[in-house]
Amino acid sequence: MKLIIGVDEVGRGPLAGPITLVAFVAPENWRNKLIKILGGKIKDSKLFSPARRFEIYKELQKLKKNNLVSFSVSHISNKVIDKKGLTYATNLGIKRCLNKLQHTNLNYNGDHCYLRLDGLLRASKEFKNQKTIIGGDSKNIFIACASIVAKVRRDRLMCRLAKKYPQYSLEIHKGYGTLLHYKLLKKHGLSDLHRISFCSNIKPW
Repeated sequence: MKLIIGVDEVGRGPLAGPITLVAFVAPENWRNKLIKILGGKIKDSKLFSPARRFEIYKELQKLKKNNLVSFSVSHISNKVIDKKGLTYATNLGIKRCLNKLQHTNLNYNGDHCYLRLDGLLRASKEFKNQKTIIGGDSKNIFIACASIVAKVRRDRLMCRLAKKYPQYSLEIHKGYGTLLHYKLLKKHGLSDLHRISFCSNIKPW
């Protein structure tokens, strides 16, 4: 059985919170079924409404529970991003996600598995059958599914963190550099959740 793993990330650019990596694996012959779940067209997760993304995520979760597909999620914190850099954090997230997939019924070991990564993402050299696809989340269904899972999971995490840091309205902007977020940063300063390296030009304190 030929397996395809799609890998994508969400949260590369925010001022606060983690970067989230997801590896999504399914048999190649599930391609059309997955496209149907997305509504008949491969699209970047950002082009779906939050409600629609969550509906798709629930469908993918059901398939995972039935061992028909699988996915793994890794959140790499703002602390790691500040200390080691975004490239290191991204690579660490990919490594963790792929390692987690080893413990699923859809094991990716062997020549029958093909790795497809979005944008400029790369996996370690041990993965011989890997290919990076620019704009992969709108071209490859397996990457698109990874993108949806990543977006839903990171958004949910940021909404939970909003309860701990209510003064920043994280549930609204999810840590991205919106006008509202900048205004709140100037009022309250940085929190433990903010990426100091991304906020060096904001000096209200």
